[in-house]
Amino acid sequence: MPPDPSTTAADEAGQLTVEAPGADEVAIVPWPLLWRDRFRRRAETSDRYPWIVLIAALFGLLSVGFLITVLSVSITRIAEDLDTTPDVLTWMITGPILAYAVIGPAAGKLADLFGGRRVYLISIMGVGVSAALTAAAWNAGSLIGFRVLGAALGAAIGPASISMINKLFPPHRRALALGYWSLVAAGGPMLGVVIGGRAVEAWGWRLIFEAQVPLSLLALVVGFLVLPETERRHDVRFDAAGSAVLALAVGALLLGLNRGPVLGWSSSLVVGAFVVSALASVGFVLVERRVRHPLVPLRYFRRANFAFPIANQFFANFAYMGGFIITPLFLQSVFGYGEARTGDLMAPRPLAFAIAGPVAGWVTVRIGERTNAVIGASLITASMLGLALVQPSSSDWLIVGALVLSGVGMGTCAPAMAAAVANAVDEVDLGVVAAAQQMVAQVGVVAGIQILQTVQAAREPVAGLVGSYHAAFLAGAIAAGLGVLSALFVRSTHRDRAPERERGAPEGAPPALVVTARR
Repeated sequence: MPPDPSTTAADEAGQLTVEAPGADEVAIVPWPLLWRDRFRRRAETSDRYPWIVLIAALFGLLSVGFLITVLSVSITRIAEDLDTTPDVLTWMITGPILAYAVIGPAAGKLADLFGGRRVYLISIMGVGVSAALTAAAWNAGSLIGFRVLGAALGAAIGPASISMINKLFPPHRRALALGYWSLVAAGGPMLGVVIGGRAVEAWGWRLIFEAQVPLSLLALVVGFLVLPETERRHDVRFDAAGSAVLALAVGALLLGLNRGPVLGWSSSLVVGAFVVSALASVGFVLVERRVRHPLVPLRYFRRANFAFPIANQFFANFAYMGGFIITPLFLQSVFGYGEARTGDLMAPRPLAFAIAGPVAGWVTVRIGERTNAVIGASLITASMLGLALVQPSSSDWLIVGALVLSGVGMGTCAPAMAAAVANAVDEVDLGVVAAAQQMVAQVGVVAGIQILQTVQAAREPVAGLVGSYHAAFLAGAIAAGLGVLSALFVRSTHRDRAPERERGAPEGAPPALVVTARR
């Protein structure tokens, strides 16, 4: 019997039918899905659809990013509220950083296997739930635990959003899109620092996380409506063994770097952590060589545009964040500046980073990733050398100028290197390699912070207070210089225009854009 025309039309409109013995068909209309499909179809027909997706993904990234630092300037006040010490509560900042770095690669791989959109939305939902739990924290342990849980659940947002962005933008346009990604990635934590102290002072720290719940819900709705469907891969299994061994290697390394300045670099815990990290790293390579579907294909490390951009970001973040931490200490201990004046002098640096990201992405399209990375790492090197020349009699303008150089430098090389890595790997691995790049950058952040502080403390008895900070800044300059050296081996994505007829197109057809990503 042919289908009933009305039923067919209803099915095509998205209705579901339910039949029961002795009863008529009942049409059930999934209105949210209909609305979403119609909204997305309309968006997909727009020439600006990639940019619409970019804005939607970045909204979710921003809603999560400011939580990273929002409590960083209010540790003492929160410690009093929870009847604990500031030293204990530093783990509500350190713990999420460790969790993000450890969980990141596995989260990126899940985005590749189950689809960036699906994993992104689940991650946003998890962040909202953890924010509600954080607002209800009853002591230091619960606050730290819920913050770590939120970072673990939110670790997929960055790689999932980068994966979707890279799939929608062609290779030669990725740096431009990732420039805006860098703006939000840098601007979110900066926003947290700016509003965190004032918000906690005015309304209390719990209200910040209570407000995060509807914000996460809004980001979830926007992503549900706009983000493109992504296929789930059934032919690949998740590499649980590789993920576990890599998490052990990275976690032990970060633990050793974090505890080194506190316990001493020769303490049994620190040395043991480094030994475990080294053994686990070897184990990771052995596991990845044997599994059928590795977490990170080892062949990528033989590609110049994978290995050297990641090395560049390690050294650049080492110098950038190491300098970010010791500069306020330098200004307060040597110049005697208070917190307000120190904050005013430091503010232009992350602002310069946020502004430079989109501009550098636009420039990268024209001059290539390698040139941008060399310039960016060189500016960070110059910044560290400039700070090493600062004396107690120096003008504040010298300090601000050096800090701005650092911000512009980091904003210049970060999107270029992210684009170079994306252009060097297979599309099915965009999520996990983005997460791997962020993981290595995070290790560089922790290493820079701890090692530069150690250099300063070790040199103070010998070189004096001012000389010890100069030595630390010089160590940062050396690391940034290694970033310049790494960037020299990167090959830029080339844009060549060749006649279509050379590729079999009709005579007289306009030239087409050919994109060649050299690896």
